[in-house]
Amino acid sequence: MRHKLATANTSAEQLLPPIQSDGSGIGVNYVEEYVAAFNATLEDGRRVSCTRKGLKITLTVGDQRGHGLMRRLANGPDPKQILRLALDESAGAIGCRIIIDDGVIYLEESS
Repeated sequence: MRHKLATANTSAEQLLPPIQSDGSGIGVNYVEEYVAAFNATLEDGRRVSCTRKGLKITLTVGDQRGHGLMRRLANGPDPKQILRLALDESAGAIGCRIIIDDGVIYLEESS
């Protein structure tokens, strides 16, 4: 089942290096702004949230929690790619997928 979470935050791209350098090498300011759009409530009442602490991305859907790591050396140097792969890892840990299609963020759960 596919749930629409939000519209992708395109203004977060103004926080990417070299426009705004944060010294992290992974664009933490961009990540913080981008994952804020993931906070939503699904039709069945479950809360969805996504947070960053250090290099760890945590995706929570209801009472399930998945973690992914932002790996600059393995997945960099593009902060968008680093975040995308960390989101895939965290969603995969709870049996979901994050799909970004035409600027819309979807959460797809396996049935």
